Formats: sequence, C-alpha cells, structure tokens
Amino acid sequence: MYLSRVQLNPARRAAQPLLASPHALHAAVMAAFPDASPTPEGRVLWRMDLADHLANVFIVSPRMPDLTSLAEQGGWPLLPETKITRPYAPLLSRIESGHRYAFRLTANPTRSRAETGADRGKVYGHVTVAQQEEWLLSRQERAGFRIWSSGDETAQTRDMVVSGRRTVSFSRRETRVTLRIATFEGTLVVTDPELFVHALSHGIGRAKGYGCGLMTIAPVR
Repeated sequence: MYLSRVQLNPARRAAQPLLASPHALHAAVMAAFPDASPTPEGRVLWRMDLADHLANVFIVSPRMPDLTSLAEQGGWPLLPETKITRPYAPLLSRIESGHRYAFRLTANPTRSRAETGADRGKVYGHVTVAQQEEWLLSRQERAGFRIWSSGDETAQTRDMVVSGRRTVSFSRRETRVTLRIATFEGTLVVTDPELFVHALSHGIGRAKGYGCGLMTIAPVR
C-alpha cells in the first residue's frame, strides 16, 4: 500500500475542471495507475483538502502511482515536493488495539429507504450534522475503532466534529449525480486492528470513486 499527496494550484486554469468535478478528478487520479483495479490489500481512494491557496489531493493505493500527469495538468510540475509518495504498509503494520489517533475523513453519509415495488431501497444523503455524526458512530464498530470520549459515564464528550459540509453535483454518462459530503475530524481509539486497517485501505461508506471514504490518521502522543 502507498500513501501519496499531490498539490494542485487553484490559480491555474487547467486545474479548474479538476477542482469543480469529482468525476474529472477521479479520472485524473485513475490515470496515474497502469492498473487501478482493487486488490485484497486495498483499493484506490482519494480525497481533496482545500486550504488557503492549495488543494491537496491525498491518495491511498495498493500500487505505486505516477503523479506526473496530474501535477502537470493542475499543479506545480517543476517543484518535486508537490507530489510525494510513501509506503503505507509500515504505518499500517504498527497499528495495535488501544492506539489513539487524530483522524480526518471525508465521506458520503447516506441511508437506504425501502420503496414500494422496488427490489432495492433508494439511497438518500443525510442532511443535518446530527444525522451525519450518527452515521459515522453507527459504523465505528465494524470499522475497528471508537470515537474518543472524555468525561465520566454520565457526561461524556466525544472528540468528533463535522468540520465541513457541502453538496456536489456533476454529470456522469448523461445522468446527474448529486452527493452530500461531510468531513469529520477528531480522535479515535483502535478496537480491532484488522478491521481498522481494512477500513483505512478499502474506505468507509459510499461514493469512494468521487473523493469519499478515505480516512487519514496521525498518532496522538
């Protein structure tokens, strides 16, 4: 597994389509791999973080990417520090139960509701902050972690916030796709290392091809 970061330049005209459409950025990320298909170790996940005049695209992948084209298209291609790839396996191999990490996750919190006469339920995006927080809390056990809480049993405070929320809409194969996206930040504790590593390398939730599902972590000391 590999963890990469490439910086895009929002001031460049060529970067605008990538910043405006998850569908376009998804295609550009996938083009960094001769073979972007999932493996038992993981799949290609990506997330775009906007900060000041930078757009950082983080990528987790089972194979090493070649980010040259993405940097040339929308970044600073002459600056080598704007595209970095590091082995991810060393970090994943050190994860143990009880370890505490600061985390950042951009996800597509959804629910499925049964429709009369339909074989499958219709998927709806969660709208409120409370719904989105509950969505993540409902998935923490199966993803091998729990949100860190402080205080006693009668007055616990979870270390988790929804730091960003947006709705994106784009065209895909003559259909309109609309996604409600939330970014979560906080502190978690690992409860099951195997499940947690799987979540980090395979993603959490839906819309993984459109910049959702990638959780990044940093040790809390």
